[in-house]
Amino acid sequence: MKDGGQPMKTLTEIITRGYHMDIYGHVNNARYLEFLEEDRWAMLEAHIDLNKWAAQRLVFMVVNINVNYRIAVGPGMRLEVATALQKFGHRSAVLKQEIRLKESQEIAVDALVTFVVVGPDGSAVVMEGEVKEDLLKLGGG
Repeated sequence: MKDGGQPMKTLTEIITRGYHMDIYGHVNNARYLEFLEEDRWAMLEAHIDLNKWAAQRLVFMVVNINVNYRIAVGPGMRLEVATALQKFGHRSAVLKQEIRLKESQEIAVDALVTFVVVGPDGSAVVMEGEVKEDLLKLGGG
């Protein structure tokens, strides 16, 4: 897979609540990481048999996140979170994630999330065979 990835598919919608806000009345930066994680889990659960992975002692593990905070989001706003496979490597891959305002479709946050799949010995596995087939399903199609 080359840079650019597949179209992004929204699986998660979030309404911002008071407890998401910081003292300035904006969604706290750490909460955005939770919103992104919620959609990663939704994507994994929708496309990969995680029970099979658990039986094989395979673990999806984030190793790096680069986040761009584009616009401030206040309480009571509807957000859509989308995730798609951006880049696929030998032992790691990158997901592109976006959080958009549902009404205007403005991007509030975008992120590139690098991950590995850790095997039973605790090291990153080579992404081939069934693991690769499973991960390619994350393209959002």
